[in-house]
Amino acid sequence: MLQTVWGSSPGSWALQESDYHHQDKKRSWKCRFVRAIIQRPYRRHAPKHSRKERMLKKIQICLCFCFVSGILYEISLLSSCVFSYLPMAQHYLTPEQVLNLGKSIIFLETTERLEPPPLVSCSVESAARIYQDRPIILFMRGLTNETALDLNTSYAAFSLLSSMKNVFIFPLQLETVFQETPLLQWYNQVVPEQEKNWVHVSSDASRLALIWKYGGIYMDTDVISIRPIPQHSFLAAQKSRFSSNGIFGFPARHKFIWDCMEDFVLKYNGNIWGNQGPFLMTRMLKTLCNLTDFQGTEDHSCQNISFLNPQRFYPIPYPAWSRYYQVWDKSPTFNHSYALHLWNFMNRNRKVVVAGSNTLAEKLYKTYCPTTYEDLIQNAKHRDLPGPEDIE
Repeated sequence: MLQTVWGSSPGSWALQESDYHHQDKKRSWKCRFVRAIIQRPYRRHAPKHSRKERMLKKIQICLCFCFVSGILYEISLLSSCVFSYLPMAQHYLTPEQVLNLGKSIIFLETTERLEPPPLVSCSVESAARIYQDRPIILFMRGLTNETALDLNTSYAAFSLLSSMKNVFIFPLQLETVFQETPLLQWYNQVVPEQEKNWVHVSSDASRLALIWKYGGIYMDTDVISIRPIPQHSFLAAQKSRFSSNGIFGFPARHKFIWDCMEDFVLKYNGNIWGNQGPFLMTRMLKTLCNLTDFQGTEDHSCQNISFLNPQRFYPIPYPAWSRYYQVWDKSPTFNHSYALHLWNFMNRNRKVVVAGSNTLAEKLYKTYCPTTYEDLIQNAKHRDLPGPEDIE
């Protein structure tokens, strides 16, 4: 279900200690009861146990097993060891708790909008379907701790995504994200109103900080997932010898990401689009590896970092981005791809998926984000219904 979580104060992701005191009290009396059963004295050298005594001992062992199992289950819930079976709607989780589950898929919305457009919804939904055992997190800059979302109002995309048990939507609090990273000093000095590309720059910085702190995979909100990514430490080649920062994944506290954050601050220039994004990733990778051209569909590897072939995410390169919104005689299979980047930044004319258009993008929606596609159909029907002014 949809998890919209607000902390007790702005900028705070700290876990509320009081929530655990009740759990500790419950476990303490259980532990004492189990210990009393286990440590109950008995005669080691009794010649024979009566039938009644043997039955009583079996009952004691069964009770002990049941109580220990119950305690272990509660502990596993607290430590989130059984994520895929956890009824998330019953828990008021903070961003940090969900991120600490590990292996999150992270999306960022650094504009102030509150209603995710269809492509964002499709990206999140497709990831939730492909990675059903992993938390899918959408951070939104427009949300605040005080925001009260009524899911029955006009925010249709929130209701749409709420059907996904592993989708979480949280406010994006930049200062909190940058804590304990080299980016905090930069953030405290920068003036967002004077930045030419603030939406992109703040996103570039946030994705680095979140992946460094918690690990997992970052994806842009115009990426449609089609099959799981098997690598754990990887960058995505946009073309030979050039890395994207729209999709990448690393374990927590990976040195490469820390070095990227330091380079972000050292060589910061917000006036050059991509200087803190794909150009940063490319120049940092070049310090480690001798990049060469790709041959066929092979991947490259260097210093335990996989540099994935452009076919994995960019089978349609950015000069041909509009082909996603065209009708194909025969649709490509994308057999060598893990996900597809739809180049929304290049989409200046704001091409969208239209129900019944038979474009490649529409077919992708039908296959990988059917709930989003169904919502498109319903919205199209509502638009086609005659209004009061059309009725004589």
